[in-house]
Amino acid sequence: MLQASADGKKRCFGGQVGKEFYADYHDQQWGIPVHDDRELFEMLILEGAQAGLSWETILNKRAGYRAAFHDFDVQKVAAMTDAELAVLLQDPKIVRNRLKVFAARKNAIAFIKIQQEFTSFNKYLWKFVNHQPILNQFTTFDEVPASTPLSDGISKDLKKRGMTFVGSMIIYAYLQAVGVVNDHLADCWCRTQA
Repeated sequence: MLQASADGKKRCFGGQVGKEFYADYHDQQWGIPVHDDRELFEMLILEGAQAGLSWETILNKRAGYRAAFHDFDVQKVAAMTDAELAVLLQDPKIVRNRLKVFAARKNAIAFIKIQQEFTSFNKYLWKFVNHQPILNQFTTFDEVPASTPLSDGISKDLKKRGMTFVGSMIIYAYLQAVGVVNDHLADCWCRTQA
């Protein structure tokens, strides 16, 4: 069972004092369907950057990522040079992992190809769920899976299309983040207000 935060709301995460930014992310973004390609690209890059780290760490660096990667303009990220990416390895406002930094460009190039094939990344992604979000009915985090056959399939397809840092667990977290999957727990205020 979830505990009430200082504001009286029960949240899946982010209810601690001093972590209001995390509560705001929970309340305003996590699990809410996203259909804008720029936002879908941003979350794909951020979820890949999160691999092996906490999501809280990535949220704290989100402004740095937006500055480093041209506010997630996919065309500009795809056009970044090796030299530009190498400079980012010195930027403490992002995760300075060479593979993750260079993956942003590689994934941008693949993202654009998907846009060209499907007219938008949004159409590509949401076709996996017949354009309807999956609303799970979990009551505890122990029930929430780390991956599913859906995330396995999308991960496999994205890898085939040339993306990296898109393993099944990363993709499941991505699906939660962009609202393809709604995993707000049953007694979370976001679920009770829906």
